[in-house]
Amino acid sequence: MDSGNCSSWNEFVFLGITNNPEMNVTLFTMLILAYLINVLANLGMITLIRVDPQLHTPMYFFLSHLSFCDLCYSTAVGPKMLVDLFAEKKSIPFLGCALQFLIFCIFADAECMLLAVMAFDRYQAINNPLLYTVNMSNRMCALLMAGVYLVGTADALIHTTLAFRLCFCGSNEINHFFCDLPPLYLLSCSDIKVNELALFIIFGFLELSTISGVLISYCYIILSVLKIRSVEGRFKAFSTCTSHLTAVAIFQGTVLFMYFRPSSSYSLDQDKMTSLFYTLVIPMLNPLIYSLRNKDVKEALLKLRHKRWI
Repeated sequence: MDSGNCSSWNEFVFLGITNNPEMNVTLFTMLILAYLINVLANLGMITLIRVDPQLHTPMYFFLSHLSFCDLCYSTAVGPKMLVDLFAEKKSIPFLGCALQFLIFCIFADAECMLLAVMAFDRYQAINNPLLYTVNMSNRMCALLMAGVYLVGTADALIHTTLAFRLCFCGSNEINHFFCDLPPLYLLSCSDIKVNELALFIIFGFLELSTISGVLISYCYIILSVLKIRSVEGRFKAFSTCTSHLTAVAIFQGTVLFMYFRPSSSYSLDQDKMTSLFYTLVIPMLNPLIYSLRNKDVKEALLKLRHKRWI
């Protein structure tokens, strides 16, 4: 990198979701609705799990943290994106851009690993139901969550440090609606091979580890379920896993599509839509998936509603 030719930008300017101003009102209406559902559903899930003693189990402990991660990384992006739909200058300070990406990356990484932890929790519940509360004690759950947030923070710090030490010369316009790695790399006049290598190795290792963890857990779950003699017992065991499998498939599929491609195949317009999906839609869907298909959550909601009217 030739530092003599390197411009020092104090801010970046987002080009936003679309160049068509006529779509802004429609987009704003749809996106603010998705964001409000996201906030209310995730806050509601966290509150419900905290106030109902019957939901004080490892499964719901992890589910409350899943809602917390969804809430945090969507809020790092959502409000700014909504304001920018009607802003004349969609600018963000250099340090603000770094902070936005850091927060987004911490909680997106944490969610990625948390989904693997939740698969392990389901394995323990189905394979060793009598020892479940012993194996998944409060201390074990706390240690697992500490590890999830620690690794997420470490990974986010590495990518943030590498990305924001690059030389950005020429235009300071980011053809996106938030600070993400691929559009930032396109602005850099530095060699980004180290950045791309770090993305593929570190994030690739996390993805491989979490997907492998999910697959291995479910292989053992299937073996355990096949040992259950009654059809009703097998159905009940599998039904506790369907919501989790749906969440894993949606989240991991979107992440793999977004980041595990060479920069030469990066399509800005296509990936803006994909980014909208995983920054706002997935955090909105997760609490709905778990609440609509979960008998315990439905019963807790009915009890809370009943208490309110007494």
